[in-house]
Amino acid sequence: MKINRIILGSLLVVCAAGCSSPKDSNPIPVQNESYVWKSVRIVGGGFVDGLVFHPQARDVRYARTDMGGAYRWDKSLGRWEPMLDWISYDDNNLMGVESIAVDPSDPQTVYLSCGTYTRAANGAVLISEDGGRRFTRVDMPFAMGGNENGRGNGERMAVDPLNSHVVYLGTRQDGLWRSLDRGRSWQRVHEFPDGKEETDISVPPMRRSRGSGIIFILFDPSGGDAAGCRTIYAGVSWMNRPNLFVSHDAGDTWTAVAGQPQAYRPTHGIFSGEDIYLTYGTDPGPMPMQDGAVWKFHTSTAEWEDITPVKTDSAQGLRFGYAAVSVDASNPLHLIVSTFGRPVEGQYTEDDIFRSTDGGKSWTSVFSHSVEMDYSRAPYTKFTPLHWMFDIEIDPFDPNHALFTTGYGGWETFNLHDAGRDDTPVRWQIMSTGIEETVPLELYSPSKGAHIISAIGDYGGFTHFDLDSPPPTGPHADPYFANTNGVTGAEENPSLIVRVGAVSAHHPEGKPLSYSEDGGISWNMPRSLPGEPGNRVSNGHIAVSADGKTWIWTPGRMNVYRTTNKGDSWEAGEGIPAGIRVVADRVNSRRFYGLDIRSGVVYESRDGGISFSADSLLSPVSPPFGNRGDSRGGQDRLYTVPGREGEYWIAAYDGLYLRRPGEPLRKFDKVRRIFAFGFGKGLTEEYPALYLIGIVNGEYGFFRSDDVAGSWVRINDNEHQYGLVLHISGDPKLYGRVYVGTHGRGLLYGDPAK
Repeated sequence: MKINRIILGSLLVVCAAGCSSPKDSNPIPVQNESYVWKSVRIVGGGFVDGLVFHPQARDVRYARTDMGGAYRWDKSLGRWEPMLDWISYDDNNLMGVESIAVDPSDPQTVYLSCGTYTRAANGAVLISEDGGRRFTRVDMPFAMGGNENGRGNGERMAVDPLNSHVVYLGTRQDGLWRSLDRGRSWQRVHEFPDGKEETDISVPPMRRSRGSGIIFILFDPSGGDAAGCRTIYAGVSWMNRPNLFVSHDAGDTWTAVAGQPQAYRPTHGIFSGEDIYLTYGTDPGPMPMQDGAVWKFHTSTAEWEDITPVKTDSAQGLRFGYAAVSVDASNPLHLIVSTFGRPVEGQYTEDDIFRSTDGGKSWTSVFSHSVEMDYSRAPYTKFTPLHWMFDIEIDPFDPNHALFTTGYGGWETFNLHDAGRDDTPVRWQIMSTGIEETVPLELYSPSKGAHIISAIGDYGGFTHFDLDSPPPTGPHADPYFANTNGVTGAEENPSLIVRVGAVSAHHPEGKPLSYSEDGGISWNMPRSLPGEPGNRVSNGHIAVSADGKTWIWTPGRMNVYRTTNKGDSWEAGEGIPAGIRVVADRVNSRRFYGLDIRSGVVYESRDGGISFSADSLLSPVSPPFGNRGDSRGGQDRLYTVPGREGEYWIAAYDGLYLRRPGEPLRKFDKVRRIFAFGFGKGLTEEYPALYLIGIVNGEYGFFRSDDVAGSWVRINDNEHQYGLVLHISGDPKLYGRVYVGTHGRGLLYGDPAK
């Protein structure tokens, strides 16, 4: 993909983690091998926080996610297609999409404002004139927060429907910006309030209870001309002060709209005919809301009308807000709104949808009446309640077609007109086919059975026997995990799989360790957990001996524990510090290893994890320790070699090392940076293939070595980078097959091109 870059001033986008990419002074060109890349199908899996329809072109629509890029709808394929897979590791902050805007006069022009966290140096606006296939990049002198509180508000970017040269962008902390040349250059609108709100900066950005800045721009085309709309509205996520502003001179001056509600923050606004519909909550979301409302503003009479479907009732414990609103393009009296934090009795949902056909005078609850949910496109969603409906849309070309977003993708119906009836259900189906937004935290490809078994953030994990279809049984169960941090198996007994994580709050029964004896199909829980009674053990990493009889678990920041009876009893290992991740030798069931990268020490056990001895192999990393990539990634880890006793690789962030029995530690100087490492089936039986994500010979990419790191071939290209990547694993059953776990773009697999 060709990317044109326009730099605003001297500011550059930097890696969200603060990483840099050292280059060799005399790089040796790396050979390239063509690969075909596909998603391992889970479907959805993360927060799709915005949907944008083109108002004039049927079937042109886009979806944004909080940290997994943006997608365009492909009608011919019947799925969403990713638009930002070309984003590099160093620019991974751009995978969080804050807002999307379409040009009402041109179906091929789309704008993305990108930036995952405001702690990064800056964000960028990406401009496409071919429907999201190629982009021009404009770096902006402010940060964006695509994965921060209020990320479901919007849309904060909009194109003037009467003049495509005019584009507005609202920011979180840096006021209102305007472009007069189709987004190529930007100027701040100094006459607009800056949108800042003081807050406790000690609280992490995603959890700060503050406003999310200027969240929507609405154009009123009446009275405008070829120069553009004269009347423009902007909503700001403020509370207890004016939060809706209007300009009647094409954005030169702004005033607060008189008589507006100020008890809540606006979350969404939409212009329909002569009316503006607004939803409100006491928080931008998805942090909890205590109250909220829905209002209509009649622009022709300057009158406000409270059309809230259901009021909160603190005495009854009913504290909720309203998340989003959509109006039928063909009928301004037909609208839908979504609640936030209002469960529906008898339904597995944390939110509801209300529908009105008389402009908000009366409402019908959709989920309090007959509904039919089709989970077949993503079976795991059956076990997760509907939640985070922060965007809800009526198709401008089909009023019976409505969509809403959730924390795991989204849903759609084609018979919205049946809402409120008990004899005919509103039928909902997963709308997010093609969208993959999970975060794999560990990958395990066994020597027999499933292709890949994954540990997934937020939704536990999955066993894939078919990479191109979501597992029909859904996520790993007994119990369901909110996070799975570790998963592995027994080298000599590939049917035994063990996983560790944190138990789901929606399914609180069970323990944070579970094991399978049929290759990841069904699961069992141990009788006991390690540590003192009352300790809250969870997460961490698990090691399983080659014969499967000994398991060693390091729960998060706790001691190392071992069991030889599937968790009936546990004992602490001796001679190894707390918090050290342990891995098993792939041949000798008595040998285990642990790496402390900070001290340069490898701990080894030869008695099945009863005791460990220390070996100072690596020179300690000199303080300050500094950035070493994402802590959840595959760097700074020890990897034991399949089929070779006592042999292991250390994939340090800044170098690759091999230790063979009886030999000194060897460093491979071609590798200068590592973010992920793993093994796969070798080209011959002599040695497994090595896979690595990092910098080799001065070039960043995904690499494979067939000769024990003597040489490397790059197996991805610049159009398949996926932003922040955490893990890589080859398949021991199929030469060349490789799996890549990303931070928000899901789980991918690659095969050599035919």
